[in-house]
Amino acid sequence: MDQAKTEGAGGSMHIGDMVEATGLSHRTIRHYDEVGLLPASTRSEGGFRIYTDSDLARMLVIRSMKPLGFSLEEMGELLDAVDALAADPQDSVARAKLDDYTQRASAKRDKLALNLQRAESFIADLRTK
Repeated sequence: MDQAKTEGAGGSMHIGDMVEATGLSHRTIRHYDEVGLLPASTRSEGGFRIYTDSDLARMLVIRSMKPLGFSLEEMGELLDAVDALAADPQDSVARAKLDDYTQRASAKRDKLALNLQRAESFIADLRTK
């Protein structure tokens, strides 16, 4: 078993493990830490960021939102709603926020699918010329 999987299973990962698990760059993960989207759960005595499995789950949400065009602020709002629901599954405000983001993500997906169809059609047209 590789180091990332071993450490991840134990609940603590260094930034390199997060890079491997998410496919994001060191720089991107550091940026998300700096803007407050994904602060490291703790730091080692040497000052290295240490992440948990929960941090990894948050990073995967962020990674999924990025290609849909959500802003950093929107990512933070959704993560806050997810955290609120984890603390209180009956939180109606957080549930409404999550439902709103679900609808917005669906609309963005539909728009991307339409653009993909248009691109496929355009490529097919070019191939016939």
